Amino acid sequence: MGLNLDDKKAVVAEVSAELANAQAVIVAEYRGLEVGQVTALRAKARESGVYLRVLKNTLVRRAASGTPFEGLAAHMVGPLIYGISTDPVAPAKVLNEFAKTNDKLIIKGGAMPNYVMDAEGVKALASMPSREELLATLLGTMQAPVAKFVQTLNEVPGKFVRTVAALRDSKETA
Repeated sequence: MGLNLDDKKAVVAEVSAELANAQAVIVAEYRGLEVGQVTALRAKARESGVYLRVLKNTLVRRAASGTPFEGLAAHMVGPLIYGISTDPVAPAKVLNEFAKTNDKLIIKGGAMPNYVMDAEGVKALASMPSREELLATLLGTMQAPVAKFVQTLNEVPGKFVRTVAALRDSKETA
């Protein structure tokens, strides 16, 4: 059963609100997927903080008009599932990982603000580390010099203690 005008307006408003905060939108064709597979995909998306929904393309075009994701309209053909997130890598990772195990999910394209990607661009984006991984790497890099400095400072008294212990041991044996 189709949506009435009020329902359509509500969907457009909801998608517009998601697009206002989004850093990435990924579009994939889900033709042939079973209900259980789509449910599993939605569960993975929910865990990653990705807004994942099957929507009418005309409603998404209307919601995306006037936003930085307006250029994605060329990819909006056929039965599509939309992954929208504030993390630019998360929707690409979720959909790409799912597409590796399910050949019926075909990634059509994606967009970041004012930049439209094809399917290969989405796969390249999915191979990037997530924001948390990048922050952890940065923190590890920043901590390395401090840790090495502390280790060096601890080495001086440690060497002194080992020298005194060696002198003590040599005097005891003599």
